[in-house]
Amino acid sequence: MSLDNKFDQILKNYNDIETKLSSGNLDSKKYAQLSKEFSELTPLANKIKRVEKLSIELSDLDELLMSDDTEMIKVAKFEKEKLTNEVNKLNAEIKILLLPKEESDSKNAIVEIRAGTGGEEAALFAADLYRMYLRYSELHKWKYELIDISDTDHDGVKEAIINISGKNVFGTLKFESGTHRVQRVPETESGGRIHTSAATVAVLPEATDVDVEISEKDLRIDIFRSSGPGGQSVNTTDSAVRITHLPTGVISQCQDEKSQHKNKAKAMTVLRSRILEAERVKKNKERAQDRKIQVGSGDRSERIRTYNYPQGRVTDHRISLTLYKLEQILKGEALDEIINALRADNNAKRLSSIE
Repeated sequence: MSLDNKFDQILKNYNDIETKLSSGNLDSKKYAQLSKEFSELTPLANKIKRVEKLSIELSDLDELLMSDDTEMIKVAKFEKEKLTNEVNKLNAEIKILLLPKEESDSKNAIVEIRAGTGGEEAALFAADLYRMYLRYSELHKWKYELIDISDTDHDGVKEAIINISGKNVFGTLKFESGTHRVQRVPETESGGRIHTSAATVAVLPEATDVDVEISEKDLRIDIFRSSGPGGQSVNTTDSAVRITHLPTGVISQCQDEKSQHKNKAKAMTVLRSRILEAERVKKNKERAQDRKIQVGSGDRSERIRTYNYPQGRVTDHRISLTLYKLEQILKGEALDEIINALRADNNAKRLSSIE
């Protein structure tokens, strides 16, 4: 199908939905479904309408270029170049909007942060990343809920698991999966030497019981007493829950709440999400093999980013992007600059694989 025919089909569908929505003959469920579809199509339809309007203007300019008036031709050439650039830009944006949507992008996300190599310094860096994602969520008006955290005596974090909910959370944060490396002088270092340590981030699409069906007989549930830094008891009841999915070996636990019931519910959310993510990664690898191109594996063993404190810079190694905005990035304020660049790179790879 030619691009023009595809545009006609999209606009026809868009206008049909608009007519149905204004008819007043829909039940609430159908109205909600069509409203959502109409809202998603609106940016695409508006760009297509703009391209069609500009195409008519370009045709008019072609007629002016055949004029005998030298000054008129000069103006027409200038206008034609300007409008052609806008059409090319719009067509590139339309191609991105026409890319098949990643199923999980609209989902909420489970973000898991773990201290890696580097001892207490790695735990302090994991705590920095933890705060960065909370601030970033606040800036995007997303809601977040702490599922589980294991901290250290010196304000570090061994592991933190957060549930973040809002619009396209997974589609935005999925680029954060991987190993984050930090280079800085630890507070405990008297010689002023720069140390390198790391933390890993795993971003999973939040799964519901509709996405992942789990049978109770496939679960082993262990109840134990919660513990805090240095083995201290968080509370005096056996409320912490560890769940093992026997067919896959996937394990999840939660001890943040005093209620065993709440801890079990949170642990089940994480368990479903881990199983869904394993399936998503497997499908992505199969698709990548089929089309002979890897569009970002999301391999968490891969070093994706370095935060260099002495130089105040952050480098994302996947796209060789360096920003001298370390403080603003850790505050969540400039993180979008990296994520948007990664998204653009990902879209370009996806486009090249289907063109």
